[in-house]
Amino acid sequence: MAFRYFFAAVVACVLLDSVARSEDWPSWRGPNRDDISSEKGLLKSWPEGGPEKLWTSKDAGLGYSGFSIVNGVLFTMGADGTAEESNEFVIALKAESGEKIWQTNVGQYLDNGWGGGPRSTPTISGDLLVAISGKGDVVCLSVKDGAEKWRASLTGLGGTIPSWGFCESALIDGDRVLVTPGGANGTIACFNLQTGEKIWQSSEITDPANYSSIITVDHFGKRQYIQLTGQKVFGLDGDGKLLWQHDFPGRVAVVPTPIYKDGQVFVTAGYGAGCLLVNITGNNKVEKIYDNKVMKNHHGGVLLSGDYLYGHSDDNGIICQNFNTGELVWSDKKKNGSKGAVAYADGMLYCLSEENGDCFLVEASSTAYKEVSRFKMEPQTTQRNPQGRVWTHPVISNGRLYLRDQDVICCYKVKE
Repeated sequence: MAFRYFFAAVVACVLLDSVARSEDWPSWRGPNRDDISSEKGLLKSWPEGGPEKLWTSKDAGLGYSGFSIVNGVLFTMGADGTAEESNEFVIALKAESGEKIWQTNVGQYLDNGWGGGPRSTPTISGDLLVAISGKGDVVCLSVKDGAEKWRASLTGLGGTIPSWGFCESALIDGDRVLVTPGGANGTIACFNLQTGEKIWQSSEITDPANYSSIITVDHFGKRQYIQLTGQKVFGLDGDGKLLWQHDFPGRVAVVPTPIYKDGQVFVTAGYGAGCLLVNITGNNKVEKIYDNKVMKNHHGGVLLSGDYLYGHSDDNGIICQNFNTGELVWSDKKKNGSKGAVAYADGMLYCLSEENGDCFLVEASSTAYKEVSRFKMEPQTTQRNPQGRVWTHPVISNGRLYLRDQDVICCYKVKE
């Protein structure tokens, strides 16, 4: 059984690599969940006012869901109102034009003081899609028409809705779906993608869910699932067995996705928590490499390019950090004021300010902060909660840049 599962996982990796080479973006943070695009031939600077806008859609609804883009279709989530009886939905749009293809209601609206609606990004595998509502409805839909195949509930699995709702994006690994309900029944649950049958729940670890998303890695030839909670970072095997764990005491909210490279795992969080790098040996012994406050990333995410980490740190603004040593390489010295998200493509960082919707292009340099171009996303929503910000991460796929502010999605041409 273990061999069959490992073989299926390897096949899934090959398929995901194929998707990545096709410049699609099938999941939260891309095909490898690292916010790294494989695209080449993109603009190295933008004209005044920004790159050419191709379309604007106002169909996305309320919420902070990101984008998955596969075979010319953009998938995201939204909500159709602010009342408790309103619905959250998955929506499919034509990636080239923004034209709506279908919309499917998935669960009851999550009301939140910082802005309601879904936070999760749909995950695509073949002809199926898995999405999670703000209140923890897990749904598997047909990519073609949005027809529901099966559903589950994170609260039904023993989880409790976190303060800002369920925010993780489901992980699809071959024929399996992994989600994080948290709670006494087990922090992570695994389902059969085709049928929705629960395969296991990780009873050895029972931390409540926070806001991070699971990654899957090949660790010394064996599959592992790595997740971050408000208490620790840990790894599971394909049967849900706990392989290793290390304390990471988060404060208030732990959001960023873990980063894995060559047996090392990097995690970070805001509210003063800082960052941690651990080495996991071939027999799953944990060795701490460093633990410091250089990177304190709230929710804009961190990416790794080569030996350098890039992201927003609460004290320093956008920074470059040496992955191996933890040392600060450079900072924009809070030039950009507010927090924001960062993605990578073709040697450049695509940065988005949460405060005003400015999108700016920065060289992914290991020597200094070098901003090249900047423009403001326009139009912006008229429906954002007064306490909300522009929190949806930018996505670069098939020569286009996609930005979102609640119901408004803008698509720009960034190919040379």
